Amino acid sequence: MPKPLSGIRVVDFSHVMAGPFATNFLSLLGAEVIKIEPRHGDLFRNYDGDPRYGGMSPAFIAVNAGKKSVVLDLKSPDDQETARKLLATADVVVENFRPGVMRRFGLGYETVRQLSPNLIYCSISGYGQQGPMRDYPAIDNVVQATGGMMGVSGEPDGPPVRVGVPAVDTYAGTLAAVAILSALLQRERFGGGQYIDVSMLDASLVFLTASAINYLVKGEVPLRTGNTGFSAQPTAGMFRCGDGELISLGVVQQNQYESLCQHLERPDLISDPRFIDVRGRRTHAQALTVLLANIFMSRPAVEWEARLSMAGVPCGMVRDIGSTCDLPQLDGRNLKLPIHIPGLPEREDVHVLNAGFMFGHDGPGVTAPPPRLGEHTAEVLTSLGLGRAGTQDEDSQ
Repeated sequence: MPKPLSGIRVVDFSHVMAGPFATNFLSLLGAEVIKIEPRHGDLFRNYDGDPRYGGMSPAFIAVNAGKKSVVLDLKSPDDQETARKLLATADVVVENFRPGVMRRFGLGYETVRQLSPNLIYCSISGYGQQGPMRDYPAIDNVVQATGGMMGVSGEPDGPPVRVGVPAVDTYAGTLAAVAILSALLQRERFGGGQYIDVSMLDASLVFLTASAINYLVKGEVPLRTGNTGFSAQPTAGMFRCGDGELISLGVVQQNQYESLCQHLERPDLISDPRFIDVRGRRTHAQALTVLLANIFMSRPAVEWEARLSMAGVPCGMVRDIGSTCDLPQLDGRNLKLPIHIPGLPEREDVHVLNAGFMFGHDGPGVTAPPPRLGEHTAEVLTSLGLGRAGTQDEDSQ
């Protein structure tokens, strides 16, 4: 059977990360995604500044495989009219300009819905389409600061720390994809289009639900816990092992603690009155941490990981992203999709990540490479009855 979004056309005016991450999900699920780019292309095409990649930087490859690229100058009245003709054929529109920009181009929701009343129109912005912060510029690390994410990251006695990945961008993009899928289902069941307003600030707070709820319910602002888990138990911390590698424990339940002690060959710690329950382990956290630190130094991390995990004790060796990508556990899960991209330096056969979930059949995936800038301009405009010479704008090559 076809993929879930086969036959759905998405016109994507977004750039950099949050919007393209959302439309990447739609592409993986079978939608035709037509990426509208200016003459100089999406900023992500040359994000790492390495000229060898010629507009195919790793950051761009990550979220644009399988899409089509059409070059339009949205400041040009003629290209604005071309965009409207294209939008009349679309099921979904995604944009992540600052609020009001698409309206100035004559491509705002109120205008475009007249062309297609059943259109799903998704706007992604830093702070939403209204409110006192509406017009503030925003990128991931800025919203990590304003949205509270940095405030809960870092050591208790240290400064706030940025999460090491663009977590706000990726989560806002994920929420946008969920919202679009919901609106498509709503349209199928009840008819009519939908306008979707996704805010990176909102997404940041939703991502931080476990922390935000303490304030919303109890009025308490959670403290930073560093590498200790959200439970603040010493058995949910990080320990160095005999080979110098680190292991992270996630022991938060009594049965897990007892199993941990048994397989550390320290059953006496189960009946030790200082550590007999969660409250005691928190009260005497420093003493228990020292004991555990000494024990973990007796074996290498990979051995502890296997030994404890097989005993039902949550733990994991701290790996870099390369080691994680190479884990045998990922084999057969269709998470790493092979893509051939002609012209890449060093190697043309690379991998991109799939959607992160599996179907029993006809699930997410993509085989086509990311598009070269303007690669599909002639094809798409010809399908609209509009001619334009060449498949690429000369200035984009």
